[in-house]
Amino acid sequence: MQETSKTESSDEFIGADDYALERVPSGKREHWLKVAVQRFGQLSALSQFLLGAALGFGMTFWDSMLAIFLGTVILEVVAIMTGILGQREGLSTSMLARWTGFGRYGSSLISLVISLSLIGWFGVQSGVAADGLASFVPGVPTWVWAILMGLGVTAIVLYGFESMAWTAYITIPAFLGLAGWSIISELQKHDIGELVTQPAPGPVLTLAAGTTLVAGGFIVGMVITPDMTRFNRSAADVVKQTVVSVTIGEIGVALAGVLLAHALKTNDIINIVTSTSGFIGAIIIVAGTIKMNGWNLYGASLGIVSFMSTVFGKNVSRAKVTILIGLAGSLLAAAGILDYFIQFLTLLGVTFPPIAGIMVAEYYIVRTWRTLLSESAPRLPDQEPGWVIGTLIVWLIAVVIGATLPIGIPSLNSLLASIVLYVLAGKLGLIRALQVIPVENKQN
Repeated sequence: MQETSKTESSDEFIGADDYALERVPSGKREHWLKVAVQRFGQLSALSQFLLGAALGFGMTFWDSMLAIFLGTVILEVVAIMTGILGQREGLSTSMLARWTGFGRYGSSLISLVISLSLIGWFGVQSGVAADGLASFVPGVPTWVWAILMGLGVTAIVLYGFESMAWTAYITIPAFLGLAGWSIISELQKHDIGELVTQPAPGPVLTLAAGTTLVAGGFIVGMVITPDMTRFNRSAADVVKQTVVSVTIGEIGVALAGVLLAHALKTNDIINIVTSTSGFIGAIIIVAGTIKMNGWNLYGASLGIVSFMSTVFGKNVSRAKVTILIGLAGSLLAAAGILDYFIQFLTLLGVTFPPIAGIMVAEYYIVRTWRTLLSESAPRLPDQEPGWVIGTLIVWLIAVVIGATLPIGIPSLNSLLASIVLYVLAGKLGLIRALQVIPVENKQN
């Protein structure tokens, strides 16, 4: 029986596997502040400025604030519930999904969907950075900057959690300090009272649409929270880091974007950064991209490793996967994925909440495989469900409800629908595995 804790000799010189297919041992858990720094680094990013600018361009200040608040509440609830799952079981989202409703093959589908979306986010962030850097050094094409930024982040992620943590200690203070200085410098030129009372400078966004953009803007990060919280020591640590980092990151950074959009009458984040910061804007862009894009690539690599193990029965090196998908994301940035940012967020805002809803409903309420999962620690369970068709049907229906229901907030609609439908299906005995499969990947 093959052991995932061992790496093939040909891969030993490359990066870190970071327990991609096994539980994180208790001795490898970290202080909550170390994890919180990285969580905050995910949220205090250029994409949050981009989100805030999109809201501010299409909404009044107070409507934007309400959309940010509602979206943040959705994100925090999802993050805490899924995060505690990851902390308790020590497993990544892709592995955890096997015993929280989706089964072996459904979880492989989830892994692939999550990974593709994170590769898309990687491309978006690299595209933002490339546009900004090209404005400072016009002699270098945007696509070249996109590839250089993408490959630079890939080199950091290659060495896993520890490498990313030390990078965050450097880039987060740099980003926050310089971005804060540029924002304050620009806003001092305007009457804040006028900014918070003026109408939206662009085409109007509804409250429901704005809230869905906020939720969609980081819902993938919330769904893959176990990838990070599996390194936490307690459920209380998960709650603390989530409340602190998500509240400050979501509300603080997005609020700045809203005010700058009203002040400069644009939702072009690169124009905002370059017009308020000059050359320092280049440093802001680089720091913001590195600290955020690392987790996009890291989560995508874990998902692909799980997918390859499940579908093809092959335990591939997380580091090698990181190199390949880092290149793919860089090429997406070079091809201009940033142009489809709003459509991308809207799709994520209804597709991903049901994944978290199903995992939470299974683990805390229906509990079909809860005992099997929890009592096997610190090893993996001996068995896992194969196909769970009822779960996939619930996921599909919840996505359709979120996308088509004419009332309410689409992301919240899809989240609540998934929980209610899964619990009902569980009580009716419709959540059953078509087959039970022995687990081949075991820890020492």
